[in-house]
Amino acid sequence: MSSASPVLSTPPAPSADAVAHFAARLAFETDVADVRAALASGDPGFVLVDSRDTAAWDQGHIPGALHLPTAEIPTRARDLLDPAVPVVTYCWGPACNGATRAALALARLGYPVKEMLGGIEYWIREGNPTTTRGSRLDPLTAPACGC
Repeated sequence: MSSASPVLSTPPAPSADAVAHFAARLAFETDVADVRAALASGDPGFVLVDSRDTAAWDQGHIPGALHLPTAEIPTRARDLLDPAVPVVTYCWGPACNGATRAALALARLGYPVKEMLGGIEYWIREGNPTTTRGSRLDPLTAPACGC
């Protein structure tokens, strides 16, 4: 008895289409491991922006990140960011689209921007350091991030 694979019920795209799709994703997204490696180099070539609110920032953020809540991007980005330097945004994690909204706001202002997949949640899960201004962030319980 043969059954069709649910994975292959929709066949894979032709290779040329797959190349275009995956190349486009990499133009818009990066991941925790690549951000960590770039920051460790001392010259990452981008500014890392935490788009969460102050309460979430105070619980824990990536060392070296710039705090710029999404709601403040239209009024503060030009004072804080060089439009010639790429920006990488992050928010809470995969269940939150705050980094996507922040990236969109920055792109609308003309900034070259990528989103860090996984956010602070996966930064912590992968054992990377955080800076806090209060109680330590628990990676398994997301605070209201205000994004």
